[in-house]
Amino acid sequence: MTAEAVSTAVVPSRDAWRSLLWFAPLVALWTLLIYRWPLIPASGFPTTVHQLAAHGFIALGLWLGLEHTSMAQGQRRVTWLAAMIPYTLWFAVAWSAAINGVFHPSATPLPMLPMAIFLPVIIGAPLLLFSKRIGQVLDAMPASWLVALQLYRVFGSWALAAWLHDALPGVFAVPAGIGDVLTGLFALPTAIALATGAAGSRRAATFWNILGLADFAVAVTMGVITSPGPWQLIVLHVQSIGAGDYPGVLTPGFVVPSSILLHVLSLRQLGRRNRMELARR
Repeated sequence: MTAEAVSTAVVPSRDAWRSLLWFAPLVALWTLLIYRWPLIPASGFPTTVHQLAAHGFIALGLWLGLEHTSMAQGQRRVTWLAAMIPYTLWFAVAWSAAINGVFHPSATPLPMLPMAIFLPVIIGAPLLLFSKRIGQVLDAMPASWLVALQLYRVFGSWALAAWLHDALPGVFAVPAGIGDVLTGLFALPTAIALATGAAGSRRAATFWNILGLADFAVAVTMGVITSPGPWQLIVLHVQSIGAGDYPGVLTPGFVVPSSILLHVLSLRQLGRRNRMELARR
């Protein structure tokens, strides 16, 4: 490989890492802001804003991806509506349930919060993994989109701020908050590397997806064993996120399963790209 080729492969990666020089201070500033004024996250405003923004980007990304497929206009419209209508209804139901206290353990004998986390993944993951139309969209859509979309994970720093205010137990908030912030921070350089075609960018994106899923595995496990309910193993003097209070409960009730499904889509897309590249060799 020539020096010029090496430079072409390495420079985009360096540019990607440089993005952290301005993004990381912004995340630190946001964390300091919500620590200094806890009424900001308590109002539910940041949760609402970043979920509506994510919803909008998903809707736009799906439409743009469909426009690059070979589907007829009618098929594109039907596919878009078939994805966005249930997703929007799911968001509305989760939001309404959180505001009305449905996720409180005392509200119903059913394990509503675990159901809100796992049912969408159990139902949605097979559809996203095996749908031919979704596969066509993923082939037409830049791989960087599904990674960059999860920049919102940096808002998970609210858990760290809540822990510092003794509003969440550290055994849950510290690993969950740090995992979310790292996933959100690394989403930016990973997306830039994918967009610029940097060497090893798909492998880096795969590791990034694994990091994001591992973060949820730890957070959900710690949330379950520290929250009131039949699976509580650690009883603390501070209520955990499973107490069902709005707006914090929207994180496990909607953000977590949504993000897991985005990771599933990203991994499928990366796998399809790798297989197509191997087939061309």
